Amino acid sequence: MIQKDKKAWAWVPILYFTQGLPYVMVVTVSVIMYKQLGVSNEDIGLYTSLLYLPWVLKPLWSPFVDLKSTKRNWFLSMQLLIAIALLGVGLTIPTNMFFTTTLACFWMAAFTSATNDIASDGYYMIGLTEKKQSFFVGMRSTFYRLAMVTGEGLIVFLAGFLEQKYGDNSKAWSITMTASAFLMLALTISNFFVAPKYESSAAIRTEKPKGFLEVFSSFFNKPGIGIALAFILTYRLGESQLVKMASPFLLDSSEKGGLGYSTQQLGILFGTVGVIMLSIGGILGGILISRDGLKRWMLPMILSLNVPNILYALLAITKTTNIYAVTATIVFEKFGYGFGFAAFLMYLIYIADGKSKTSHYAIATGFMALGMMLPGMISGYMQQWLGYDGFFVWVVIAALPAVFLLKFIKYPSDFGKKSNQSNA
Repeated sequence: MIQKDKKAWAWVPILYFTQGLPYVMVVTVSVIMYKQLGVSNEDIGLYTSLLYLPWVLKPLWSPFVDLKSTKRNWFLSMQLLIAIALLGVGLTIPTNMFFTTTLACFWMAAFTSATNDIASDGYYMIGLTEKKQSFFVGMRSTFYRLAMVTGEGLIVFLAGFLEQKYGDNSKAWSITMTASAFLMLALTISNFFVAPKYESSAAIRTEKPKGFLEVFSSFFNKPGIGIALAFILTYRLGESQLVKMASPFLLDSSEKGGLGYSTQQLGILFGTVGVIMLSIGGILGGILISRDGLKRWMLPMILSLNVPNILYALLAITKTTNIYAVTATIVFEKFGYGFGFAAFLMYLIYIADGKSKTSHYAIATGFMALGMMLPGMISGYMQQWLGYDGFFVWVVIAALPAVFLLKFIKYPSDFGKKSNQSNA
């Protein structure tokens, strides 16, 4: 087997950029695309939230990734399938059944992306020594977020530019998604050449999962797991709905209660300023937890995740379209999200601690995805029922269950203080 840490500076950035790009295309860019193609908010909220399902269910097939072939073969195969799925989206947008066909392609991209996550993270742990895993975790997170900038920023900006150039949203998004497919293909080819073949058949045999059902039973028998799962499911109860309706709110006309911003403006605000602040918030959150421990920062980080949502409510109530007010809202919301999410990830690591850590972390992140999917599914209906102003007020109120449950969950006060682990 090839020595660990070989060419890590080359493959870690590309691998995690390739992990982040399909996620942002499926979860975020799809929302903006469907909005610009005339799909209703109810359908956007419901169907794009269902695309979270593969990330919810990925623990069910994660042992299969260990049992069959190598992690490298898995992520290369999945990345190629993602490129094909995105190409399918681009080619079927001009058709009469575009909503059904593009959703089917996004479903394919979602399942293959979730599987790519399993294989990529497994490869990261196999290919790097423990010391290097800690060293490269910052680079891993940075390039994952650069993929977010590319998706929410550059790709959305390209679509907006083409919308103005052709005056045809369908043609613009068809070209954009086709270009995204070729970008994904180029990344796959890059990973093929830069990712070393770390794994051997002997290594695969020794790392096969033992006791498939025991992994799940040991997780659900953890002390206080019921309260812990309730906390995980409600931690982002407000944010999971806001993230689905923020783009439609900015894009909708004033007659519909929106702010009437263009796709290009949205790409700049969310994909550049927004993601930069998200990254700064996440980095700062990790530094503070590693310095002081999770207990000291859990409540401030929950509040930082939710309090900025009040600004969206103020925008909707006052109907202000002032660029400075809108930019400030996005800056505070994205920074608060990154800062608050750091505590959430550290708590998930605590829940997974102990035997079968990798599998338990996959289960915990599955519940995390479920906590995003279910509220997101009803977000469009809630917005139509309450209007944008009432909806964002509801989003603020939805933060209360997690704050209430906080006093019931148990974890060491200094947990995370000396931890070198993190997540992209």
